[in-house]
Amino acid sequence: MSTTETRSRIIEIGKRQGPQQFAHDVLKGLSSQKKKLSSRYFYDEKGSRIFEEIMKLPEYYLTNTEWDILKKYKNDILEQVRGQRFQVVDLGAGDAKKTMVLLEHFHAHMADFEYVPIDINRDILEDIEYTIQKRIPELETVPVLAEYFDALKWINETRKFRKLVLFLGSNIGNFTKKAAAGFLSEMQHVLNEGDLLLIGIDLKKDPNQILRAYNDSKGITAEFNLNLLRRINTELGGNFNTDKWIHFANYNPINGSVKSFLVSREKQEVTINSLHKTFKFEAFETIHTEYSNKYDLGEIALMAEDCGFEQVQNYVGIDFPFSESLWRVVRR
Repeated sequence: MSTTETRSRIIEIGKRQGPQQFAHDVLKGLSSQKKKLSSRYFYDEKGSRIFEEIMKLPEYYLTNTEWDILKKYKNDILEQVRGQRFQVVDLGAGDAKKTMVLLEHFHAHMADFEYVPIDINRDILEDIEYTIQKRIPELETVPVLAEYFDALKWINETRKFRKLVLFLGSNIGNFTKKAAAGFLSEMQHVLNEGDLLLIGIDLKKDPNQILRAYNDSKGITAEFNLNLLRRINTELGGNFNTDKWIHFANYNPINGSVKSFLVSREKQEVTINSLHKTFKFEAFETIHTEYSNKYDLGEIALMAEDCGFEQVQNYVGIDFPFSESLWRVVRR
């Protein structure tokens, strides 16, 4: 499949956050009393490449654990949705490597379905279409370039099939627990009764094991965070000197929250030309960059119920506690 052919099949819905939104969020975050930057901006082209390196690290258990769970339980997941034509809706599809475990199994077992990858990056969607064309050319694929809820609303209006929505990769952990509940409640609202959600959720475990995943021995996670400052330099005309910053992550085993920070090594000033503003940092002042919240199975069950879902099953990894949780939309 050529790039032109791939591009022509992508459906673009709504408006996405662009450079102006990035500038607005950086200004707001660095002007706060407790400075912060959103982890959603980690994933420029270089950031995405760095994250691929992170996923290969022995300390970063999440990717391989999730892969193993999907391979082990792929048939059970299929049996939960089989019976009529359905859609596999992939939120934040990324490279779709884990999703391919399900797609190839469903296709091999003659399931009647179509694949709807959703992402805000056109290049990612083009790569997915190319992969599908090579590996499952018969699979009807409807790539959607959109924010999550814009895409889900469009799907409900135009394509009347039961849905298996995938939200993999422990992405829900990047929300605060309050924000996660709001996000999932909104998702439940735009789905239909009987639709299914398969959501990857990292579980509480040995705190040292968790910390090693966010403070890897090669310093790649640190580079991932520091790249956010480089992105500000490139796109917004900043003058961050990354040698003057260090990455630090901590984990609270009581509430299950990992927090990642960039810490200023010294008192310094940083000017961002496109914002027409200079920001002052004290020595060891922090910029909060990421949440990664962990749950236990009781919290998952309560979250599902509070957000309008019925919990169908938790598929839990053995070596590293991680859950692929399958929920069904119910209307009470």
